[in-house]
Amino acid sequence: MPISYKDSGVDVTRGYEAVKLMKGYARETYNSLTLSDLGSFGGFMSLPAGYREPVLVSGADGVGTKLKLAFLADIHDTIGVDVVAMCVNDIVAQGAKPLYFLDYFATGGLDPQKAADVVKGVSRGCKEAGCVLIGGETAEMPGFYPPGEYDLAGFSTGVVEKEKIITGKDIKEGDVLYGIPSSGLHSNGFSLVRKLFGEKKKKLCVHSDELGGRIIDVLLTPTKIYVKTVLSVLDAGVDVKGMAHITGGGFIENIPRMMPEGLGCEVKINQGEIPPIFKMIKRMSGLCDEELYNTFNMGTGFVIIVSPDEAQKLEDCLAGLGERYWEMGEVKKGGGVKLVG
Repeated sequence: MPISYKDSGVDVTRGYEAVKLMKGYARETYNSLTLSDLGSFGGFMSLPAGYREPVLVSGADGVGTKLKLAFLADIHDTIGVDVVAMCVNDIVAQGAKPLYFLDYFATGGLDPQKAADVVKGVSRGCKEAGCVLIGGETAEMPGFYPPGEYDLAGFSTGVVEKEKIITGKDIKEGDVLYGIPSSGLHSNGFSLVRKLFGEKKKKLCVHSDELGGRIIDVLLTPTKIYVKTVLSVLDAGVDVKGMAHITGGGFIENIPRMMPEGLGCEVKINQGEIPPIFKMIKRMSGLCDEELYNTFNMGTGFVIIVSPDEAQKLEDCLAGLGERYWEMGEVKKGGGVKLVG
């Protein structure tokens, strides 16, 4: 008796159904530069007009073990926002406008509706970032992933005028750091979060007065996308010297990535708004500030550096956008990040 592909655990008809469900969400992101539909061997997109020396900036990332909580709660339409945010926030930190995004979804047994829910979130993230979901890959790998689980990764490409690339090379001592708030944990530190809160659905799905909602909903709050805010600041002519997306490694690892050799910064940790979830984590973990700010964003998801002369212009621009912000520190000689109370 013949043994079919379906007998081995892969049902290609589920793949066809998943792509059919995904196409609608992808098409919601298309624009005049989109030249192909989902399902081709590759995605096609024209470069936007108006660039003299266009430079492409690319980034790839995943969501990490935050996925485990999505599986536990059976909530799959927010995690796609996270994977987009983790990529586009990185490339906009170089001054690039995201053009397109591709996702990679891999699972042991394909559930077309679950996959479509994930892509629904990816589509939402792409619309927030102003980029096109131009393609991706759905892989069914029996025996490789536990039942009901999947992995999710993304890749994005943006464009920037060569002379407008932001590298941090012009940052000087005395320049000012501004923070823009996060939406919460974003997509970092979840191995520690899971250890602290556990992975029992009954325990995580209860209302917390301290958090103002169900614990699981707070933990799964999607990562904030900063693209439109940052591009609006740049379009307004603010002379931005450096930017950092605060992801894994928190302040301690990510802020120095934009600093020239020999420079660091002093950061006032009591200047920003610290969401209740971080206060709860601090209490539950007993960690010191240095460890917390080396793991989480602690309420600040994006950092912009300008000279003191540009500070007011940046503040006026952010206020005009309705964006909250705070002056959080200053560039100093030396290296690394010094946290001050």
